[in-house]
Amino acid sequence: MQLCSFYLPDQERKSFGIVRENGVIDLGLRFGAESPDLKTFLTRSSLADLNAFRAMPVDYAFSALRFLPVIENPGKVFCVGMNYADKRKEFAETLEAPTLFIRFADSLTGHEQPLLKPATTQEFDYEGELAVIIGKAAHQITAEDALDVVAGYSCFMDATVRDMQFTWFTAGKNWPQTGGFGPWMTTADEIADPQQLAIKTFLNDREVQNDNTGSMVHSVAKIIEYISAFSPLSPGDVIITGSPGGVGKKRTPPLFMFSGDVVEVEIEKIGRLRNTLS
Repeated sequence: MQLCSFYLPDQERKSFGIVRENGVIDLGLRFGAESPDLKTFLTRSSLADLNAFRAMPVDYAFSALRFLPVIENPGKVFCVGMNYADKRKEFAETLEAPTLFIRFADSLTGHEQPLLKPATTQEFDYEGELAVIIGKAAHQITAEDALDVVAGYSCFMDATVRDMQFTWFTAGKNWPQTGGFGPWMTTADEIADPQQLAIKTFLNDREVQNDNTGSMVHSVAKIIEYISAFSPLSPGDVIITGSPGGVGKKRTPPLFMFSGDVVEVEIEKIGRLRNTLS
């Protein structure tokens, strides 16, 4: 099952729903105030509760809605840096422990929505990543049990302002609308092993990153174990798991993103996130 968050301009209403080939089944319409958005639903209900709605006809075509970030207002967004073997080589990374930084909710944007290049930078870089959406509360959980708390997986464009990053990643990652998140979430029951997914990034139809999540230095389960050791995780929290090699900063000549460019992240069993630079 795939779930998305969206906005209906004609109704001036936000909601979430089940993604079908020809549109979306509106779950917010059916759950009402009890669960008006996906984060609230994950907090109060089980994904199994959605089985009764899967065969319903769609309520809206994709053309009638605007995609929101899969989780619009996550309580926590943890990001893992330097987590692919090739990326670590590019940046000469030797630290064995996971490299963590944070994103804020207002830095996120949805599928087919503008990705905003800050006017002050000429080094706006692409980083395609796998996003993990937490579905159950977890604190000090072991890696063996960690995948049991995952609601699903999505694509993420962790765009980076390189000339503001330095050694403190947060400064390069939290400009408004620089984190593409979507197009939707594939539920965890459809991805038995998150370490067996092809991941690619495209800039103006040119393939610029191509790897497999099996190349992660720290697996999804290990990352959840590491983070939950010090920070309790809640339904709707998001973990961004790192980017493969091939980033623009380390190319010769460097390859950065500018207004009008189109950047896409494609992950096996999930879909293809698309954003145009504004």
